[in-house]
Amino acid sequence: MKIGILTDGKYGDRAFENISKVFPCEWIQLEEVPQSAILDDYKIDAPECDLYISYLRHPDQVLAAAELGKPILLGISFGDGFLHQVREINSKVFAFPTMCSAEPVTNVPEIDEFTRQFGRPCYKAHLENGKVEELEVLRSSPCGSSEAGSKFIQNKSITIPILQDFALNVCHECRAPRFGRTCDKELSGIIHIRALISSLKEANSPLNPNILEFIENIEKEYQKRIKHN
Repeated sequence: MKIGILTDGKYGDRAFENISKVFPCEWIQLEEVPQSAILDDYKIDAPECDLYISYLRHPDQVLAAAELGKPILLGISFGDGFLHQVREINSKVFAFPTMCSAEPVTNVPEIDEFTRQFGRPCYKAHLENGKVEELEVLRSSPCGSSEAGSKFIQNKSITIPILQDFALNVCHECRAPRFGRTCDKELSGIIHIRALISSLKEANSPLNPNILEFIENIEKEYQKRIKHN
């Protein structure tokens, strides 16, 4: 499966670097267009790909990408109203709250194949003497922040400050663009904490009561943020 990264040059470089390790990947750079510009009859001449991931920042360019008729994941979205509009052109366009919350649940084979490899992080924790000897990355966020988190937590005991620093480390590496309704760095950190905790539970790691209370608060914050995305 060949994947095309549609970008105006500002975002998508880290995703391209990481996705290229798994799938054939094409960097497709379009011109950067001022947000105030109206693009009438705009067309995209893009190499043939099975799936496009759009990091385009102008909605008219995204509408033109939809006309290619191929499955598209929006790395930068513009809200539910825009998504409804673009899906009238192409029903195979999808936007998750964040790129690291994408999962293989679309019933579009190309998107689901991609999100089995990249999207909501999935870890396998290997413990030794109460410490995380290794945090194996089974599924990574496209930007690679999942790997950064796994390296940070290696050889550390699980405490609330460590969990907070783990999330901050993920946020630091997160490439979420600060534009419109798109990825949320703090939500990314929360998603990664949830994935880490899930891996610790699967490894039967005991968690003390104050950490369980912290996890409960994280879950509440996650549910609140998801509702607003």
